[in-house]
Amino acid sequence: MSTLQTPLRRRNGEGRPSTRARPAASNGTTAQGIASGLAFGSILLVVALWAMNHGVRDLRGPAAISSIGRLTGLVSADLLLIQVLLMARVPWIERAYGQDRLARSHRLVGFSSFNLMLAHIGLITVGYARVGHLGILRQAWDLVVSYPGILLATAGTAMLVMVVVTSIKAARARLRYESWHLLHLYAYLGVGLALPHELWTGTDFIAQPLAVVYWWTLYALAAGAVVVFRLLLPLWRSARHGLVVERVVREAPGVVSIYLRGRHIPALGVRAGHFLNWRFLNGPGWTRANPYSLSAAPGSRSLRITVKDLGDGSRMLSRLRPGTRALIEGPYGRLTADVRTCRRVTMLASGIGITPLRALLEELRFAPGEAVLLYRATRADDVLFRGEIDALAAKRGIEVRYLIGHRAHRKSWLPAGLGAIDDVSALHQLAPAIRSSDVFICGPNGWMDAAEAAVNALGVPPEHVHVERFSW
Repeated sequence: MSTLQTPLRRRNGEGRPSTRARPAASNGTTAQGIASGLAFGSILLVVALWAMNHGVRDLRGPAAISSIGRLTGLVSADLLLIQVLLMARVPWIERAYGQDRLARSHRLVGFSSFNLMLAHIGLITVGYARVGHLGILRQAWDLVVSYPGILLATAGTAMLVMVVVTSIKAARARLRYESWHLLHLYAYLGVGLALPHELWTGTDFIAQPLAVVYWWTLYALAAGAVVVFRLLLPLWRSARHGLVVERVVREAPGVVSIYLRGRHIPALGVRAGHFLNWRFLNGPGWTRANPYSLSAAPGSRSLRITVKDLGDGSRMLSRLRPGTRALIEGPYGRLTADVRTCRRVTMLASGIGITPLRALLEELRFAPGEAVLLYRATRADDVLFRGEIDALAAKRGIEVRYLIGHRAHRKSWLPAGLGAIDDVSALHQLAPAIRSSDVFICGPNGWMDAAEAAVNALGVPPEHVHVERFSW
Protein backbone atom coordinates (compact mmCIF):
# COMPACT_ATOMS: atom_id res chain seq x y z
CA MET A 1 0.00 0.00 0.00
CA SER A 2 1.27 3.46 -0.81
CA THR A 3 0.21 7.04 -1.27
CA LEU A 4 1.45 8.60 -4.51
CA GLN A 5 1.88 12.36 -4.63
CA THR A 6 4.99 12.64 -6.81
CA PRO A 7 5.59 11.96 -10.51
CA LEU A 8 6.02 8.32 -11.44
CA ARG A 9 9.17 6.97 -12.99
CA ARG A 10 8.80 5.38 -16.38
CA ARG A 11 9.47 1.68 -16.64
CA ASN A 12 9.09 -0.81 -19.44
CA GLY A 13 7.55 -4.23 -19.50
CA GLU A 14 4.32 -5.71 -18.27
CA GLY A 15 3.74 -8.09 -15.41
CA ARG A 16 3.32 -11.75 -16.24
CA PRO A 17 -0.23 -12.34 -17.48
CA SER A 18 -2.47 -14.30 -15.19
CA THR A 19 -4.20 -17.46 -16.25
CA ARG A 20 -7.61 -16.75 -17.70
CA ALA A 21 -10.52 -17.74 -15.53
CA ARG A 22 -13.52 -19.58 -16.85
CA PRO A 23 -15.27 -17.20 -19.29
CA ALA A 24 -18.33 -15.47 -17.91
CA ALA A 25 -21.68 -16.79 -18.99
CA SER A 26 -23.14 -15.25 -22.12
CA ASN A 27 -26.61 -14.86 -20.61
CA GLY A 28 -26.36 -11.06 -20.69
CA THR A 29 -25.40 -10.98 -24.37
CA THR A 30 -28.16 -13.42 -25.26
CA ALA A 31 -30.74 -11.39 -23.35
CA GLN A 32 -29.57 -8.19 -25.06
CA GLY A 33 -29.95 -9.88 -28.45
CA ILE A 34 -33.46 -11.05 -27.62
CA ALA A 35 -34.51 -7.62 -26.30
CA SER A 36 -33.05 -5.77 -29.30
CA GLY A 37 -34.64 -8.26 -31.70
CA LEU A 38 -38.06 -7.81 -30.10
CA ALA A 39 -37.74 -4.01 -30.27
CA PHE A 40 -36.77 -3.96 -33.95
CA GLY A 41 -39.38 -6.58 -34.71
CA SER A 42 -42.08 -4.44 -33.12
CA ILE A 43 -41.14 -1.49 -35.31
CA LEU A 44 -41.21 -3.65 -38.43
CA LEU A 45 -44.63 -4.99 -37.44
CA VAL A 46 -45.96 -1.46 -36.94
CA VAL A 47 -44.74 -0.46 -40.40
CA ALA A 48 -46.32 -3.60 -41.87
CA LEU A 49 -49.66 -2.84 -40.19
CA TRP A 50 -49.52 0.70 -41.58
CA ALA A 51 -48.84 -0.65 -45.08
CA MET A 52 -51.70 -3.16 -44.79
CA ASN A 53 -54.05 -0.30 -43.86
CA HIS A 54 -53.49 1.43 -47.22
CA GLY A 55 -50.47 3.36 -45.97
CA VAL A 56 -48.37 2.78 -49.11
CA ARG A 57 -51.35 3.23 -51.45
CA ASP A 58 -52.19 6.60 -49.89
CA LEU A 59 -48.71 7.89 -50.70
CA ARG A 60 -49.81 8.25 -54.32
CA GLY A 61 -52.82 10.45 -53.60
CA PRO A 62 -53.86 13.67 -51.84
CA ALA A 63 -53.60 11.92 -48.47
CA ALA A 64 -49.85 11.33 -48.86
CA ILE A 65 -48.82 13.78 -46.14
CA SER A 66 -51.42 12.40 -43.74
CA SER A 67 -50.24 8.86 -44.49
CA ILE A 68 -46.66 9.73 -43.57
CA GLY A 69 -48.03 11.46 -40.49
CA ARG A 70 -49.84 8.27 -39.51
CA LEU A 71 -46.62 6.28 -39.87
CA THR A 72 -44.56 8.68 -37.75
CA GLY A 73 -47.27 8.61 -35.08
CA LEU A 74 -47.37 4.81 -35.04
CA VAL A 75 -43.60 4.43 -34.75
CA SER A 76 -43.52 7.20 -32.13
CA ALA A 77 -46.15 5.38 -30.04
CA ASP A 78 -44.28 2.10 -30.40
CA LEU A 79 -40.97 3.65 -29.31
CA LEU A 80 -42.68 5.43 -26.42
CA LEU A 81 -43.98 2.12 -25.07
CA ILE A 82 -40.58 0.48 -25.61
CA GLN A 83 -39.08 3.37 -23.63
CA VAL A 84 -41.49 2.69 -20.76
CA LEU A 85 -40.52 -0.99 -20.79
CA LEU A 86 -36.81 -0.11 -20.77
CA MET A 87 -37.13 1.82 -17.51
CA ALA A 88 -39.80 -0.32 -15.87
CA ARG A 89 -37.04 -2.18 -13.93
CA VAL A 90 -37.88 -5.51 -15.56
CA PRO A 91 -35.25 -7.76 -13.91
CA TRP A 92 -33.98 -9.65 -16.96
CA ILE A 93 -33.68 -6.42 -19.00
CA GLU A 94 -31.91 -4.70 -16.09
CA ARG A 95 -29.43 -7.56 -15.69
CA ALA A 96 -28.79 -7.80 -19.42
CA TYR A 97 -27.97 -4.15 -20.07
CA GLY A 98 -27.02 -2.61 -16.74
CA GLN A 99 -28.15 0.80 -15.54
CA ASP A 100 -25.54 2.72 -17.54
CA ARG A 101 -26.38 1.32 -20.97
CA LEU A 102 -30.08 1.12 -20.18
CA ALA A 103 -30.21 4.84 -19.34
CA ARG A 104 -28.45 5.72 -22.63
CA SER A 105 -30.86 3.53 -24.59
CA HIS A 106 -33.79 5.10 -22.74
CA ARG A 107 -32.63 8.59 -23.72
CA LEU A 108 -32.02 7.62 -27.36
CA VAL A 109 -35.39 5.90 -27.73
CA GLY A 110 -37.12 8.72 -25.84
CA PHE A 111 -35.77 11.55 -27.95
CA SER A 112 -36.43 9.56 -31.16
CA SER A 113 -40.02 8.97 -30.09
CA PHE A 114 -40.46 12.64 -29.18
CA ASN A 115 -39.13 13.89 -32.53
CA LEU A 116 -41.39 11.49 -34.41
CA MET A 117 -44.33 12.65 -32.27
CA LEU A 118 -43.69 16.26 -33.27
CA ALA A 119 -43.42 15.18 -36.91
CA HIS A 120 -46.72 13.29 -36.54
CA ILE A 121 -48.52 16.35 -35.17
CA GLY A 122 -47.16 18.62 -37.89
CA LEU A 123 -47.74 16.22 -40.79
CA ILE A 124 -51.27 15.27 -39.72
CA THR A 125 -52.23 18.94 -39.31
CA VAL A 126 -50.78 19.91 -42.70
CA GLY A 127 -52.25 16.85 -44.40
CA TYR A 128 -55.75 17.43 -43.06
CA ALA A 129 -55.54 21.14 -43.89
CA ARG A 130 -54.53 20.33 -47.45
CA VAL A 131 -57.39 17.90 -47.99
CA GLY A 132 -59.95 20.16 -46.27
CA HIS A 133 -58.63 23.41 -47.85
CA LEU A 134 -58.19 25.04 -44.45
CA GLY A 135 -55.47 27.18 -42.92
CA ILE A 136 -52.91 25.42 -40.70
CA LEU A 137 -53.95 27.18 -37.48
CA ARG A 138 -57.64 26.70 -38.13
CA GLN A 139 -57.10 23.02 -38.88
CA ALA A 140 -55.04 22.59 -35.71
CA TRP A 141 -57.82 24.19 -33.65
CA ASP A 142 -60.45 22.03 -35.36
CA LEU A 143 -58.48 18.88 -34.53
CA VAL A 144 -58.23 19.79 -30.87
CA VAL A 145 -61.88 20.74 -30.32
CA SER A 146 -63.67 18.44 -32.78
CA TYR A 147 -61.88 15.10 -32.89
CA PRO A 148 -62.43 12.62 -30.03
CA GLY A 149 -59.51 12.29 -27.67
CA ILE A 150 -57.33 14.96 -29.28
CA LEU A 151 -57.77 17.38 -26.37
CA LEU A 152 -56.51 14.71 -23.97
CA ALA A 153 -53.66 13.91 -26.35
CA THR A 154 -52.74 17.61 -26.42
CA ALA A 155 -52.50 17.62 -22.63
CA GLY A 156 -50.41 14.44 -22.79
CA THR A 157 -48.13 16.03 -25.39
CA ALA A 158 -47.60 19.05 -23.15
CA MET A 159 -46.49 16.75 -20.33
CA LEU A 160 -44.11 14.86 -22.60
CA VAL A 161 -42.66 18.17 -23.82
CA MET A 162 -42.02 19.14 -20.19
CA VAL A 163 -40.30 15.81 -19.52
CA VAL A 164 -38.09 16.08 -22.61
CA VAL A 165 -37.11 19.71 -21.96
CA THR A 166 -36.12 18.92 -18.37
CA SER A 167 -34.13 15.92 -19.62
CA ILE A 168 -31.81 18.07 -21.74
CA LYS A 169 -28.39 18.22 -20.11
CA ALA A 170 -28.38 22.00 -19.57
CA ALA A 171 -31.81 21.87 -17.92
CA ARG A 172 -30.93 18.90 -15.71
CA ALA A 173 -27.91 20.75 -14.39
CA ARG A 174 -30.23 23.41 -12.93
CA LEU A 175 -32.58 20.97 -11.21
CA ARG A 176 -32.23 18.97 -8.04
CA TYR A 177 -32.38 15.24 -8.67
CA GLU A 178 -35.54 15.01 -6.55
CA SER A 179 -37.32 17.69 -8.62
CA TRP A 180 -36.23 16.15 -11.91
CA HIS A 181 -37.39 12.70 -10.82
CA LEU A 182 -40.82 14.02 -9.81
CA LEU A 183 -41.26 15.83 -13.14
CA HIS A 184 -40.15 12.74 -15.02
CA LEU A 185 -43.04 10.73 -13.59
CA TYR A 186 -45.44 12.85 -15.65
CA ALA A 187 -44.29 10.87 -18.68
CA TYR A 188 -46.50 8.00 -17.52
CA LEU A 189 -49.51 10.32 -17.39
CA GLY A 190 -48.63 11.68 -20.82
CA VAL A 191 -48.59 8.16 -22.28
CA GLY A 192 -51.94 7.40 -20.65
CA LEU A 193 -53.58 10.57 -21.99
CA ALA A 194 -52.46 9.73 -25.54
CA LEU A 195 -54.25 6.36 -25.56
CA PRO A 196 -57.89 7.52 -26.05
CA HIS A 197 -57.25 9.44 -29.31
CA GLU A 198 -55.38 6.46 -30.73
CA LEU A 199 -58.34 4.18 -30.10
CA TRP A 200 -61.07 6.64 -31.03
CA THR A 201 -59.60 8.30 -34.14
CA GLY A 202 -56.61 6.15 -35.13
CA THR A 203 -57.79 3.72 -37.80
CA ASP A 204 -54.39 2.02 -37.74
CA PHE A 205 -55.13 0.90 -34.19
CA ILE A 206 -58.60 -0.57 -34.80
CA ALA A 207 -58.91 -1.34 -38.55
CA GLN A 208 -57.47 -4.87 -38.32
CA PRO A 209 -57.80 -7.56 -35.64
CA LEU A 210 -54.00 -8.03 -35.62
CA ALA A 211 -53.50 -4.31 -34.94
CA VAL A 212 -56.04 -4.34 -32.09
CA VAL A 213 -54.35 -7.34 -30.48
CA TYR A 214 -50.87 -5.90 -30.95
CA TRP A 215 -51.52 -2.43 -29.52
CA TRP A 216 -53.61 -3.59 -26.59
CA THR A 217 -50.98 -6.22 -25.76
CA LEU A 218 -48.14 -3.69 -25.92
CA TYR A 219 -50.01 -1.18 -23.76
CA ALA A 220 -50.91 -3.92 -21.28
CA LEU A 221 -47.27 -5.10 -21.11
CA ALA A 222 -45.97 -1.57 -20.53
CA ALA A 223 -48.59 -0.73 -17.89
CA GLY A 224 -48.26 -4.12 -16.22
CA ALA A 225 -44.45 -3.88 -16.08
CA VAL A 226 -44.64 -0.48 -14.39
CA VAL A 227 -47.23 -1.63 -11.85
CA VAL A 228 -45.48 -4.92 -11.05
CA PHE A 229 -41.82 -3.93 -11.10
CA ARG A 230 -41.96 -0.29 -10.04
CA LEU A 231 -44.74 -0.58 -7.45
CA LEU A 232 -45.81 -4.05 -6.28
CA LEU A 233 -42.43 -5.82 -6.22
CA PRO A 234 -40.66 -3.01 -4.28
CA LEU A 235 -43.52 -2.88 -1.76
CA TRP A 236 -43.40 -6.65 -1.30
CA ARG A 237 -39.62 -6.68 -0.88
CA SER A 238 -39.72 -3.76 1.54
CA ALA A 239 -42.34 -5.51 3.67
CA ARG A 240 -40.60 -8.89 3.54
CA HIS A 241 -37.10 -7.70 4.45
CA GLY A 242 -38.13 -4.99 6.92
CA LEU A 243 -34.97 -2.89 6.66
CA VAL A 244 -34.45 -0.32 9.40
CA VAL A 245 -31.58 2.03 10.21
CA GLU A 246 -29.28 0.62 12.87
CA ARG A 247 -26.79 3.49 13.06
CA VAL A 248 -25.27 6.34 11.03
CA VAL A 249 -21.47 6.79 11.03
CA ARG A 250 -19.55 9.81 9.74
CA GLU A 251 -16.81 8.66 7.36
CA ALA A 252 -15.44 11.99 6.11
CA PRO A 253 -16.62 15.61 5.71
CA GLY A 254 -20.05 15.39 4.07
CA VAL A 255 -19.99 11.57 3.87
CA VAL A 256 -21.87 9.14 6.12
CA SER A 257 -22.36 5.38 6.18
CA ILE A 258 -25.81 4.03 7.02
CA TYR A 259 -25.94 0.58 8.61
CA LEU A 260 -29.24 -1.26 8.21
CA ARG A 261 -30.59 -4.49 9.62
CA GLY A 262 -33.37 -6.63 8.20
CA ARG A 263 -34.74 -10.10 7.58
CA HIS A 264 -33.89 -12.73 4.97
CA ILE A 265 -31.22 -10.57 3.27
CA PRO A 266 -29.80 -13.48 1.17
CA ALA A 267 -33.26 -13.95 -0.35
CA LEU A 268 -33.14 -10.36 -1.61
CA GLY A 269 -30.47 -11.42 -4.10
CA VAL A 270 -28.33 -8.35 -3.42
CA ARG A 271 -24.58 -8.63 -4.00
CA ALA A 272 -21.49 -6.49 -3.73
CA GLY A 273 -21.53 -3.94 -6.56
CA HIS A 274 -25.31 -3.68 -6.65
CA PHE A 275 -27.22 -0.51 -5.93
CA LEU A 276 -30.77 -0.01 -4.71
CA ASN A 277 -33.18 2.90 -4.80
CA TRP A 278 -33.82 3.99 -1.22
CA ARG A 279 -36.63 5.82 0.53
CA PHE A 280 -36.33 6.49 4.24
CA LEU A 281 -39.53 7.14 6.20
CA ASN A 282 -38.09 10.10 8.09
CA GLY A 283 -40.43 12.91 7.11
CA PRO A 284 -41.02 15.11 4.04
CA GLY A 285 -39.38 13.87 0.88
CA TRP A 286 -39.70 10.16 1.66
CA THR A 287 -41.62 9.61 -1.58
CA ARG A 288 -38.52 10.41 -3.68
CA ALA A 289 -36.11 7.53 -4.16
CA ASN A 290 -32.35 7.94 -4.51
CA PRO A 291 -29.88 5.32 -5.81
CA TYR A 292 -27.05 4.30 -3.48
CA SER A 293 -24.58 1.43 -3.87
CA LEU A 294 -23.66 -1.01 -1.15
CA SER A 295 -20.31 -0.08 0.39
CA ALA A 296 -19.77 -3.47 2.02
CA ALA A 297 -20.63 -7.02 1.02
CA PRO A 298 -24.13 -7.87 2.30
CA GLY A 299 -24.46 -9.84 5.51
CA SER A 300 -27.14 -12.35 6.41
CA ARG A 301 -29.10 -9.66 8.30
CA SER A 302 -27.35 -6.40 7.44
CA LEU A 303 -26.54 -3.95 4.64
CA ARG A 304 -24.43 -0.81 4.47
CA ILE A 305 -24.61 2.14 2.10
CA THR A 306 -22.37 5.21 2.07
CA VAL A 307 -23.73 8.57 0.97
CA LYS A 308 -22.11 11.86 0.03
CA ASP A 309 -23.90 15.16 0.59
CA LEU A 310 -24.90 16.10 -2.98
CA GLY A 311 -28.29 17.70 -2.33
CA ASP A 312 -31.27 17.97 -0.03
CA GLY A 313 -32.13 14.27 -0.13
CA SER A 314 -28.65 12.98 0.67
CA ARG A 315 -28.04 15.74 3.24
CA MET A 316 -31.05 14.63 5.30
CA LEU A 317 -29.66 11.11 5.62
CA SER A 318 -26.96 12.25 8.03
CA ARG A 319 -29.78 12.94 10.52
CA LEU A 320 -31.46 9.55 10.26
CA ARG A 321 -32.35 8.02 13.61
CA PRO A 322 -31.99 4.36 14.55
CA GLY A 323 -35.20 2.47 13.86
CA THR A 324 -36.16 4.53 10.77
CA ARG A 325 -37.84 2.28 8.18
CA ALA A 326 -36.43 2.03 4.67
CA LEU A 327 -38.31 1.22 1.46
CA ILE A 328 -36.24 -0.29 -1.35
CA GLU A 329 -36.32 -0.89 -5.08
CA GLY A 330 -33.79 -3.31 -6.45
CA PRO A 331 -31.17 -4.64 -6.39
CA TYR A 332 -29.98 -3.23 -9.72
CA GLY A 333 -26.78 -2.97 -11.72
CA ARG A 334 -24.19 -5.19 -13.40
CA LEU A 335 -21.06 -4.10 -11.53
CA THR A 336 -20.87 -7.48 -9.78
CA ALA A 337 -18.84 -10.67 -9.78
CA ASP A 338 -21.11 -12.02 -12.53
CA VAL A 339 -19.21 -10.03 -15.18
CA ARG A 340 -15.83 -11.58 -14.32
CA THR A 341 -13.79 -12.97 -17.23
CA CYS A 342 -10.26 -13.07 -15.74
CA ARG A 343 -8.51 -14.13 -12.54
CA ARG A 344 -6.80 -10.77 -12.14
CA VAL A 345 -8.68 -7.64 -11.10
CA THR A 346 -7.78 -3.96 -11.51
CA MET A 347 -10.01 -1.32 -9.90
CA LEU A 348 -9.96 2.42 -10.51
CA ALA A 349 -11.95 4.54 -8.06
CA SER A 350 -12.36 8.25 -7.41
CA GLY A 351 -14.18 9.92 -4.53
CA ILE A 352 -17.47 8.36 -3.53
CA GLY A 353 -17.02 5.91 -6.43
CA ILE A 354 -15.03 3.72 -4.06
CA THR A 355 -18.25 2.45 -2.44
CA PRO A 356 -19.19 -0.41 -4.84
CA LEU A 357 -15.52 -1.28 -5.40
CA ARG A 358 -14.89 -1.49 -1.66
CA ALA A 359 -17.74 -4.02 -1.45
CA LEU A 360 -16.39 -5.97 -4.44
CA LEU A 361 -12.93 -6.23 -2.88
CA GLU A 362 -14.59 -8.06 -0.02
CA GLU A 363 -16.60 -10.47 -2.16
CA LEU A 364 -14.57 -11.17 -5.32
CA ARG A 365 -12.39 -14.26 -5.48
CA PHE A 366 -8.71 -13.74 -6.28
CA ALA A 367 -5.37 -14.96 -5.02
CA PRO A 368 -2.81 -12.71 -3.27
CA GLY A 369 -1.17 -10.44 -5.83
CA GLU A 370 -4.02 -10.74 -8.36
CA ALA A 371 -5.88 -7.55 -7.39
CA VAL A 372 -4.87 -3.89 -7.76
CA LEU A 373 -6.79 -0.86 -6.45
CA LEU A 374 -5.97 2.66 -7.67
CA TYR A 375 -7.92 5.14 -5.56
CA ARG A 376 -7.83 8.89 -6.24
CA ALA A 377 -8.89 11.46 -3.67
CA THR A 378 -8.40 15.21 -3.44
CA ARG A 379 -6.98 15.12 0.11
CA ALA A 380 -5.82 12.40 2.45
CA ASP A 381 -8.82 13.21 4.68
CA ASP A 382 -11.15 12.45 1.77
CA VAL A 383 -10.02 8.83 1.48
CA LEU A 384 -12.97 6.67 2.53
CA PHE A 385 -12.59 3.34 4.31
CA ARG A 386 -8.80 3.61 4.48
CA GLY A 387 -8.61 1.42 7.55
CA GLU A 388 -10.92 -1.17 5.99
CA ILE A 389 -9.09 -1.13 2.66
CA ASP A 390 -5.69 -1.47 4.32
CA ALA A 391 -6.98 -4.39 6.39
CA LEU A 392 -8.39 -6.10 3.30
CA ALA A 393 -5.12 -5.46 1.47
CA ALA A 394 -3.10 -7.07 4.23
CA LYS A 395 -5.48 -10.03 4.55
CA ARG A 396 -6.01 -10.75 0.86
CA GLY A 397 -2.81 -9.51 -0.76
CA ILE A 398 -4.33 -6.56 -2.63
CA GLU A 399 -1.95 -3.97 -4.11
CA VAL A 400 -3.36 -0.54 -3.21
CA ARG A 401 -2.20 2.84 -4.54
CA TYR A 402 -3.71 6.04 -3.11
CA LEU A 403 -3.43 8.87 -5.64
CA ILE A 404 -3.79 12.06 -3.62
CA GLY A 405 -4.23 15.55 -5.04
CA HIS A 406 -6.51 17.81 -7.04
CA ARG A 407 -7.36 16.69 -10.54
CA ALA A 408 -5.01 17.79 -13.28
CA HIS A 409 -6.28 20.70 -15.39
CA ARG A 410 -6.18 18.53 -18.48
CA LYS A 411 -8.76 15.80 -18.85
CA SER A 412 -6.95 13.22 -16.79
CA TRP A 413 -7.73 10.54 -14.24
CA LEU A 414 -4.49 11.39 -12.42
CA PRO A 415 -4.01 14.03 -9.72
CA ALA A 416 -2.23 17.22 -10.79
CA GLY A 417 0.96 16.18 -8.96
CA LEU A 418 1.41 13.35 -11.45
CA GLY A 419 0.78 15.54 -14.47
CA ALA A 420 4.32 15.06 -15.78
CA ILE A 421 3.43 11.61 -17.06
CA ASP A 422 0.63 10.81 -19.45
CA ASP A 423 -2.45 8.88 -18.40
CA VAL A 424 -1.68 5.72 -20.35
CA SER A 425 1.94 5.37 -19.20
CA ALA A 426 0.94 5.98 -15.58
CA LEU A 427 -1.75 3.31 -15.75
CA HIS A 428 0.69 0.87 -17.33
CA GLN A 429 3.17 1.44 -14.51
CA LEU A 430 0.63 1.27 -11.69
CA ALA A 431 -1.12 -1.84 -13.03
CA PRO A 432 1.31 -3.70 -15.32
CA ALA A 433 -0.98 -6.71 -15.73
CA ILE A 434 -4.06 -4.69 -16.62
CA ARG A 435 -4.37 -6.18 -20.11
CA SER A 436 -5.08 -9.58 -18.58
CA SER A 437 -7.40 -8.25 -15.87
CA ASP A 438 -11.03 -7.43 -15.36
CA VAL A 439 -11.14 -3.65 -14.94
CA PHE A 440 -13.78 -2.03 -12.72
CA ILE A 441 -14.12 1.78 -12.88
CA CYS A 442 -16.32 3.99 -10.70
CA GLY A 443 -16.25 7.72 -9.92
CA PRO A 444 -17.46 11.09 -11.27
CA ASN A 445 -18.42 10.98 -14.94
CA GLY A 446 -15.62 13.19 -16.30
CA TRP A 447 -13.00 11.26 -14.33
CA MET A 448 -14.47 7.94 -15.49
CA ASP A 449 -14.29 9.06 -19.12
CA ALA A 450 -10.58 9.83 -18.73
CA ALA A 451 -9.88 6.57 -16.89
CA GLU A 452 -11.80 4.50 -19.43
CA ALA A 453 -9.95 6.21 -22.28
CA ALA A 454 -6.60 5.28 -20.72
CA VAL A 455 -7.75 1.68 -20.21
CA ASN A 456 -8.89 1.45 -23.83
CA ALA A 457 -5.64 2.97 -25.08
CA LEU A 458 -3.71 0.17 -23.34
CA GLY A 459 -5.64 -2.34 -25.43
CA VAL A 460 -7.77 -3.89 -22.68
CA PRO A 461 -10.55 -5.89 -24.43
CA PRO A 462 -13.91 -4.12 -24.12
CA GLU A 463 -15.53 -7.16 -22.52
CA HIS A 464 -13.02 -6.88 -19.64
CA VAL A 465 -13.96 -3.26 -18.83
CA HIS A 466 -16.87 -2.84 -16.41
CA VAL A 467 -18.30 0.65 -15.94
CA GLU A 468 -21.61 1.85 -14.56
CA ARG A 469 -22.58 5.49 -14.43
CA PHE A 470 -25.30 6.85 -12.18
CA SER A 471 -25.86 10.24 -13.83
CA TRP A 472 -29.47 11.37 -14.34
